[in-house]
Amino acid sequence: MRIAESELILNPDGSVFHLHLRPEELAPQVILVGDPSRVGMVSSLFDSIECHKENREFFSTTGSYKGKRISVLSTGIGTDNVDIVMTELDALVNIDFNTREEKAGKTRLNILRIGTCGAVQPDIPLGAFIFSEISIGCDGLLGWYEERDKVALKDYEEAFMAHCGWKDGLTWPYFVKAGEEMTARFRGSETFFGMTLSAPGFYGPQGRQVRLHPAIPSMLEKFESFSCEGHRITNIEMESSAIAGLGALLGHNAGTLCCAIANRHHKNANPDYKARVREMAVFALERL
Repeated sequence: MRIAESELILNPDGSVFHLHLRPEELAPQVILVGDPSRVGMVSSLFDSIECHKENREFFSTTGSYKGKRISVLSTGIGTDNVDIVMTELDALVNIDFNTREEKAGKTRLNILRIGTCGAVQPDIPLGAFIFSEISIGCDGLLGWYEERDKVALKDYEEAFMAHCGWKDGLTWPYFVKAGEEMTARFRGSETFFGMTLSAPGFYGPQGRQVRLHPAIPSMLEKFESFSCEGHRITNIEMESSAIAGLGALLGHNAGTLCCAIANRHHKNANPDYKARVREMAVFALERL
């Protein structure tokens, strides 16, 4: 079936609408970062660079690291931006831009987000690397896709809502596993593994109180104490659920690795975290 021009917009140069990338400019290994300036940090570790593109918050660089062709791309903040990024990355490899039809043989990308987060467990120190074995989406994004329940862990959803005292006005959460191959690459003594909660905001949705009160009383304590089938919530950030969810639906090997720059249990933080994030970038490049 031909995909209409209004459904997948292409630029005059043949690049996809938001990312401004052409199919030949995307590598099979993709690192996603939130901050556009972090693209330069990661690509500074490359041995060579092929191309660099910029449009709005979407900066991308494709190059080579120890013989591996890798693209690094910024998403900005939030799962709404990740919806754009994941859809357009998939289109670059699985849609024929000339015929505007799906390709018969699908390409599976390796997609890893590296970012920062707040740990919620007392035993996770500042600077720790946390891999999101399961992501919890409190953003509602996956519910807009018909096949949501094919990848969501329904038993986890119901247990989580019962444990937290979920309010009727809140979006129904979803739980999705990271890609098995990506998970295997990061399993080891260097990383904490667990469930990562993706919040649709930085303040109230993460249990922070400035002037307004969060909807769920003692939210952080409930997140910290929740477990299901041996999995506990390790950290909170804002993008991993969309990456895991859309990655699973689209057939890509996707996951998230974060550096803890705050611990919500101990109420401490390290704003001088950039050197540790650079170490995490090297750690990720070695395993992709």
